[in-house]
Amino acid sequence: MLVLGIESSCDETGVALYDSEQKLVAHQIYSQIELHALYGGVVPELASRDHIRKLPLLVDAALEEAGKEYSDIDGIAFTEGPGLIGALMVGALYAEGLSYALKKPLLGVNHMEAHLQAVHLEDEVPEYPFMTLLVSGGHSQLVLVKEFGEYEILGDTLDDAVGEAFDKTAKLMGLPYPGGAKLAKMAEVGDEKAYDFPRPMIHSGDLKFSFSGLKTKVAMTIKDSTEADYPNIAASFQRAVIDTLVAKAKRAVNEYQVKSIVIAGGVAANKLLRQELARIMEPMGIRVFYPRPLFCTDNGAMVAYVGHERLVRNQGSLNYDVKLKARWPLSALSTKQESEQE
Repeated sequence: MLVLGIESSCDETGVALYDSEQKLVAHQIYSQIELHALYGGVVPELASRDHIRKLPLLVDAALEEAGKEYSDIDGIAFTEGPGLIGALMVGALYAEGLSYALKKPLLGVNHMEAHLQAVHLEDEVPEYPFMTLLVSGGHSQLVLVKEFGEYEILGDTLDDAVGEAFDKTAKLMGLPYPGGAKLAKMAEVGDEKAYDFPRPMIHSGDLKFSFSGLKTKVAMTIKDSTEADYPNIAASFQRAVIDTLVAKAKRAVNEYQVKSIVIAGGVAANKLLRQELARIMEPMGIRVFYPRPLFCTDNGAMVAYVGHERLVRNQGSLNYDVKLKARWPLSALSTKQESEQE
């Protein structure tokens, strides 16, 4: 089966082709960072319009890359949510139209499930069950992945997600959008012991996260500092966040006795987080997995993979009554699938 995957949930237009035998055979992505940087953040209307311009061109490019024709496509997967409704609509309507024209099954994919499963785009993959630390601009979760399609959220954020905390802190320092990665780069030359920032909820006894208090403390510190202090603030902030994430992840693998942990989502590209998680987990006999940086951020490859896995299980359809979701928690995923199959 050859599956076309389409991702358009926010400010990346992603297209990929995933084949049952050859695996990932094409991957195209266009980032709107330069467009939204002018406004200091994502402008939904502009994002939607740019998806309209770029999506057909990227599909053509992916088919050319794989040496395939439209007639070779056996199924189409697109991001159904969560995300910006206008941006999601572009991908959904394109996918619906193509499905109708080709008479091929259509499947809406949960964006967060796609991030959870992105590690399977790599050569080395974990065995089920495994733990996932899902960290992005909108999510900070610990998820027990029991098997494909069966997920249990063990801990979530009570307020800001970790990626959001990075971006907001970077903005306070005047770093251009998107600031999270630039803050991490600045932290490389700073002293992480310069400021003693709190490790929120590290001793709470549960697997929940909270970063709003840390963000407020850092904001107050920035207000009383100069730009010369920013690298030290960035390094100290990053260390506080990573210490918190690693401590919660360690608790999770101990409680649920898994042998592998995956880091997924945009923040999974953070070098220090990968290093620290490996340093703590490997002596415990826990293997650490993560997608390459290209597949940590939003992309069509992860959508194509999840689409393929569900379509080969006959979970697609020719039903074009798509209901896009700005919010679609993983906890509701199994319920939705059961109702669709009925």
